[in-house]
Amino acid sequence: MNSIAPSLLVHAAFGPDEPILTSHTLLPGAVSPLFGRRDEWNLNGVLRRPANLHPAAWKLKFDALTDIWNLRARELVVILLNPRHPTVLAAGIITRRRPASPQTAIQRLRGLRALAAWAEERELPQHLGAWPEHQLHVRIADLKEGRAVSTVVGHMTVIRELHRCGPLLTGGGLARDPWLGMSSRAALGILPSGSRTLSTPVIPPEVWFPVVRAAWTYIDIFAPDILRAQERWRQFQAEAKRSSAGAEARLRAWLADPGNLVPLHDEHLPPRITDAGQVHWNLLSFLIGIESRAHIFNESRGLREIVIEAVDRGQCANASLLPEYAQVRRADGTSGGWTRGLAPRSLNREIEILRVACYVFVTALSMMRDSEVQEILKGSVVEYCGAPAVISAEIKGEEDFPRRHWWITEPVARALALAEAITPHPERLFTGIAGEARNAERFTANEGIKAFVEHVNARTDVNGLEPIPPERVAPHMFRRTMAMLTDQFPGSEIALGIQLKHVASRALANRTTQGYAASAASWAKHLDSAIEAARFRSLRDLFDAHKANQPIGFGLGAEQLTRTFEKIRDTVAAQGGDATVEHALLKQARVSIRFGTLNNCLFDAANPVGAVCLENTVIPPGHTGPLPDRCRPDRCGNSVIGPQHVEIWDSEERSLTRLLETRRLAPGHRAALEQQQSEAQAVLRKAGR
Repeated sequence: MNSIAPSLLVHAAFGPDEPILTSHTLLPGAVSPLFGRRDEWNLNGVLRRPANLHPAAWKLKFDALTDIWNLRARELVVILLNPRHPTVLAAGIITRRRPASPQTAIQRLRGLRALAAWAEERELPQHLGAWPEHQLHVRIADLKEGRAVSTVVGHMTVIRELHRCGPLLTGGGLARDPWLGMSSRAALGILPSGSRTLSTPVIPPEVWFPVVRAAWTYIDIFAPDILRAQERWRQFQAEAKRSSAGAEARLRAWLADPGNLVPLHDEHLPPRITDAGQVHWNLLSFLIGIESRAHIFNESRGLREIVIEAVDRGQCANASLLPEYAQVRRADGTSGGWTRGLAPRSLNREIEILRVACYVFVTALSMMRDSEVQEILKGSVVEYCGAPAVISAEIKGEEDFPRRHWWITEPVARALALAEAITPHPERLFTGIAGEARNAERFTANEGIKAFVEHVNARTDVNGLEPIPPERVAPHMFRRTMAMLTDQFPGSEIALGIQLKHVASRALANRTTQGYAASAASWAKHLDSAIEAARFRSLRDLFDAHKANQPIGFGLGAEQLTRTFEKIRDTVAAQGGDATVEHALLKQARVSIRFGTLNNCLFDAANPVGAVCLENTVIPPGHTGPLPDRCRPDRCGNSVIGPQHVEIWDSEERSLTRLLETRRLAPGHRAALEQQQSEAQAVLRKAGR
């Protein structure tokens, strides 16, 4: 391997005492790391760290790089972080207007470490200018096997940066860009950004529904019990005496009430819990008003015997801070409380799981990124442009983390309010949860979601929730799935069986990409079923309106539909059936109906005769059904003009009348307006207007 002259190792474009963060806003009182530091540049306490990053991930580490690679890496990072540095500009390097974010610099450094290790394995020269270009093509070809496109592009970017920044790198950079004149994706043979398939997968419907339903059930049904248990436990702790004086009298008086039951550890605790099924001595101590630290039951064998006697005569139950819990219906048909009991240890775990449930629900239905959800602070739910919204920091592509509004629905606002009520953090809602209470600044979303799924699945025999398939679920997958749903099926009752109001239109008002909204095959069957279910609900509403002697519509199509409804009612009356039978027969009738804004269409593919939209036209190959763009509600026998449509047609006719009163209309324009007016008037005549 060729070596680098010692003089080059001491020469660098930047001085050892030069701060490396001249283009970023530091935290008050912070001091930038210096270029001469060879092991790491710690950004904690220097730059604002995104809430979803652990402090260990907010460091630029160089200790694995030696000699020239260490110096080269530090130079590259400084150029990325300070593209308008006078030294960078003087070198004539083509730079970006804005400095790279620390996350980008950390990613580039990670790629550079991998490249240095690869070059050492192949004994490539330390002079980058002497590297054979074909070796770099081999490097990328090897990386393409089994790695995501974005990962490979990241490694290609590092290589290209070594050419771009070459004038300031010790020993020089690569002689040329290995993919000159091509984008990295084009060099990899990937389709242009507008047509490529997004790598982020959607969450399959068989996973999406039970996950989101479980999260909402925790928020809506379980949370009140958890909060009451938490408050009662705090009350016990506040009122308990530290002295053990009078312990026996307190115990006997407490046991004298047959409603007071000795708490036992849950027999269904994990095997590692050795006290399962035994007396919960700590809780019992608080129940009689004495702190467990007094160790009254350890110090007095007589007290323990009194308790054991009570257990032997059946005065005992699972340890629980509450006498009863919200009732749920289970898969086996039984009903009961959603938990076997909340004792101090299980209560703490349920509080953690409840916070994860809030995170899951907010992330799933707000379309915010993980980093942006974790940036939510207390008091961030506001009214914005007449609708509820949450304020948070927008992270992606914004190194200064600007504050933005995300429109949300009432259930999401409720989840945020609950998270705010139970967070131990002084400012943030989603930190230090899912078993990471030791570090109040950290919450790893992937671990939290996994813990939530495992917790729910381990208790489905009691909590009444449906099992969640153990497939990987990540925060960005929630965003991808909701974007797809709001684009492919806007306005539908898609998410929980709860009212989501205008989540579709509001969610799409926030920034997203067409790639995120792309359809997913795993949802196709479900969406088709949902469309059919929504159609039948509307048909059932028409049938019920007919039963109540309310008008269901006008025109030949309405008469045809009325005859179908009358036939069903006569059949039910002859059988002595009720509304359930009526709706069953209605479903069996398989009425072909399409609900629209201007009319409803009774087109029947099995009998298309009379459909005006198909007259004198060429039907596209493979097409089935009506041609909506040729619909003639004024003439077609399949058309049903519903009461809700009449006002629209009336407004249209009045608008056309005003337009026709305009002077100096071109003859062709006037003729077209008169034709439209004639059609609107024909529709209104059907409705008796």
